[in-house]
Amino acid sequence: MDGIYVTLDEAAELEGIQYKTMSKRIDRSPEKFVVAKEQREGGGKELTMVAVSSLSKKARTAWKEREKLKAVAEVPDQDTGKKPEAPWYVNEDIDWFIENHRDKWYRAMELGNIVREFMDYEGKNKVGFARDFAKERLGKNMRTLYRYVDDYMEAQAWADKLHKADGGNYDFFKVLCLCRKPKDAGTFPSFRPEVRQAIKNIWFNKEFAQNQGTKQMLYDKLEEVKAANKWEKIPSYSSVTRYIDYLMQDEHMKNAWYLASRGEREYRNKVMVKGERCTSDLKVMELVMGDEHTFDCWVSYTHPNGKVTAVRPTLVAWIDIRSRMVMGDVICHHANSEILKESLLKMLYQDAGGVPQSIYIDNGKDYTSKEMTGYNRNDRKRMEFDDATKGFYKSIGIEDYHRALPYYAWTKGNVERLFGTVCSKFSKWITSYTGTLTGSKTFAKVQKDVDGMLERGELMTMEEFFERWTYWLHNVYMLRPHSGLKKQGEDYTTPKGCFENAERYEKPLPPKSYATTLMLKSERCYVRNVGIKMQGLTYMSDDLCDYIHEYVDVKYDPHDMQTVYIFQNEKQVCEAYAQELLTFASKNGVEQKALKEHLRRQKMQIRKDKERLEEANVSFAELNEQYTGFNEVTGGVDLMIGKKPAGKSAKVVAMPEDNTYRNGFRGKGTDEPQEESDYINKKAEEALRALRAL
Repeated sequence: MDGIYVTLDEAAELEGIQYKTMSKRIDRSPEKFVVAKEQREGGGKELTMVAVSSLSKKARTAWKEREKLKAVAEVPDQDTGKKPEAPWYVNEDIDWFIENHRDKWYRAMELGNIVREFMDYEGKNKVGFARDFAKERLGKNMRTLYRYVDDYMEAQAWADKLHKADGGNYDFFKVLCLCRKPKDAGTFPSFRPEVRQAIKNIWFNKEFAQNQGTKQMLYDKLEEVKAANKWEKIPSYSSVTRYIDYLMQDEHMKNAWYLASRGEREYRNKVMVKGERCTSDLKVMELVMGDEHTFDCWVSYTHPNGKVTAVRPTLVAWIDIRSRMVMGDVICHHANSEILKESLLKMLYQDAGGVPQSIYIDNGKDYTSKEMTGYNRNDRKRMEFDDATKGFYKSIGIEDYHRALPYYAWTKGNVERLFGTVCSKFSKWITSYTGTLTGSKTFAKVQKDVDGMLERGELMTMEEFFERWTYWLHNVYMLRPHSGLKKQGEDYTTPKGCFENAERYEKPLPPKSYATTLMLKSERCYVRNVGIKMQGLTYMSDDLCDYIHEYVDVKYDPHDMQTVYIFQNEKQVCEAYAQELLTFASKNGVEQKALKEHLRRQKMQIRKDKERLEEANVSFAELNEQYTGFNEVTGGVDLMIGKKPAGKSAKVVAMPEDNTYRNGFRGKGTDEPQEESDYINKKAEEALRALRAL
């Protein structure tokens, strides 16, 4: 190092001080520094050169690192012919490192202060001082301390080199050099390709995932694979677990594992991306959604046979998508098509006062039964009898209905969220609440002695429960601001306010008597010699004799099977009644009443057919004479000119499209005024006169 000089500027850099400070230090203590003057190549003022040997130990060490760095950068590697690569921290993103390894950064800053303190030591017995200093300040040996010093000086040399190249500040190299190089995620160099694939094959195996296989189970199986394939070694258990975590998180394979372990149905429900529907463009009563909900509490229920048990009540209700208004709520033990019809009629005639344009229904058997839709679930021909073809929905005036896909509960999210609100805001206040029925939430089960509560009379009856429900629905739910209405920017944020004031879809209701008719069930039956066999009963009527060995359509009330209504070609034929079966012999010589009725019907049938036969054999001349001067009007034209009094005005209703209703069938239990049928009959007479005039 003797005879080697550096410029005054470079000497200041090696000492870590400014140029002026170095110049003043030389002027104050000229005996400590060996200085020489050197002429510049281009002339001008002479350069002041300082001997490296006269600089401090810290500066001399930094000069050595610079010279070493120059030699390494210029001499290529003998094996590869390439120049050695720069340390890892030269190309590191300092912002990323601090953000992701903040603790390592601050520990390295503290370590740098310790290294600089050791480098500034100028005393005697440097080796002994280094040994004691490393033990006290670092808790390590002297070799580790010297390694830190070498790394620090190398980083300082790289910082100076890059600073001269582009003028940037690279002092952070002095901190990064004291940190461990971050490991590249996902490299796992000790994992051979066959081991990686074996781990994937086990972990993502469908049966293994469905049984909730653990990482320890995987490692045990991996050892068996190792023995079978005669591998020398496999990674440790901790390395395998880290590799699995890497696959699940960094490689984004946790959803694939969820698909293998839970199945496609659960995957679609929990993981698959969903779409959000826009409900603000709908009108009130333009789309109504219906579903059933089993409450998570128990009530006392009296069965038809008088037995009293504890049951979970079931709610059948409809919700208007625009306003979130709940309508047609019916609470029962078990829901069926009859309960569903009752709920729908309650919505139409009591709550809404109109017919919705479309409905969105659950895919359950109650909502998609033949009675409701008009055809079997798997029948796409839809060639059935009249309103059974259209089904209850379209017969009542609903233009269209949509079925939710099975196991896609999120497609009817509005009503599902409503039931969640019912559970959290209403059911949990009931003392008999026992937790949710959903299997995925078994932790929410609440243990209750339901049988004991029933015996002690602590359970509400079904009627009392319905009263509490009605109060909560009309006084709490409908009057509270709804978050969904706020989100879609409604002026009225309560369900009731939005339902009454928002833009509405208007369609008048059909007559109530027609709705009563639709409550009857429909069935196609074969007419035998003995009548119609249905539900263990035999039905016969005088007018039904003409349809023996033919198929007819039957309407009936399942709660009153005494009378059924017979139709063919959309026209009512007659009413048939349940018949008393004939016995093989009379008892004590008493004549059977059923036998007398049967003989009378036989005689009437043959007499009617004989009359028809005679009528068919009448000649044309005789038939023409019967129609000469056929009415009190000549040629079908009225003799006098006048005006007949106007009939009574009829109530404005939507006329049903059902042909059975148009042809005069009203069913039982009608509550409509007679003027409707009189009006239709009057119009029919006027049409008949016009035909006769032709």
